[in-house]
Amino acid sequence: MMFSLGAFAILFDDRGWVLLCYRRDIDRWNLPGGGVEPGELPTEAAIRETLEETGLEVEIDRLSGVYGKPDENDLVFAFVCRVVGGRLTPTEEAVESRYFDPKNLPDRTIPKHIDRIRDSIAYRGEPIFRRQ
Repeated sequence: MMFSLGAFAILFDDRGWVLLCYRRDIDRWNLPGGGVEPGELPTEAAIRETLEETGLEVEIDRLSGVYGKPDENDLVFAFVCRVVGGRLTPTEEAVESRYFDPKNLPDRTIPKHIDRIRDSIAYRGEPIFRRQ
């Protein structure tokens, strides 16, 4: 049995607001991220996907959570990251990227991503592992 892997970045600004992308391929706000390519580590995928979707260069601070999908062989890694370069800009993958107050996220935010943001805020020293 093979697993597909996903990796997402959770980025907070100085106010504690979280970065979301409005994707071109789906009518939703989501965390920057996507599939892990063959031979790639989840950390590398989160960094690559964030650059592709937002124009921002990031570094990983910590693993926030690992999520399994109940009826699929998918594992998703969520990392809290920090911006180290680049410029927030529209890209081929995202029409817009913007920081939002985690207590007031847009209506069209993917619910699983809201959970991942909340998990990262509630972090108690160890990443969370759960089905989602």
